[in-house]
Amino acid sequence: MTEKTSLTPGLSEREKNYRYGMIKGRIAETLIQELFLSLGYNVFRFGMENTIPGIMELLKGVRSDVAQEIRRMPDFVMQNPKTKDVYFIEVKFRANGIFQLKDLPKNYPYENAYIILVSKKHIKCITVKELLAGKEITPTSRNYLGNRKEFDLDKEVIIDYCNFAIQFFERV
Repeated sequence: MTEKTSLTPGLSEREKNYRYGMIKGRIAETLIQELFLSLGYNVFRFGMENTIPGIMELLKGVRSDVAQEIRRMPDFVMQNPKTKDVYFIEVKFRANGIFQLKDLPKNYPYENAYIILVSKKHIKCITVKELLAGKEITPTSRNYLGNRKEFDLDKEVIIDYCNFAIQFFERV
């Protein structure tokens, strides 16, 4: 299929793929947001699309340092209701269940952030510091979100949300 022209209605293949990826990412973000809200966390949307509405359209094709910093903002700031600790959370969807250091933007500035990976089968978590130390998320790794002691989450609730993820993403 060819790129659309001003005479061709609809989205180009590139635009369709971009929008499709955005929708998958937003579904994953919503799943994680609702999971943490259901466990009593204070959850604040923090990413660029939330703090500066319309910025994504404005930054298309822009390659400046400021644009790069805005794109790298984590998706959420969350507060544990028991400990009052606050966390940066970046949510990613990967159908293959893999997340490695190379998947982070170069020189990612939030070394204290947590990456929560939603896949077709699991919800896993790794810190940016762990990625920098050579660890990664794979389909067989055991870095499940429920194993993160700092979050103190109910594993049964996580299983419920894993089942939601399976339903939403089984055909992706």
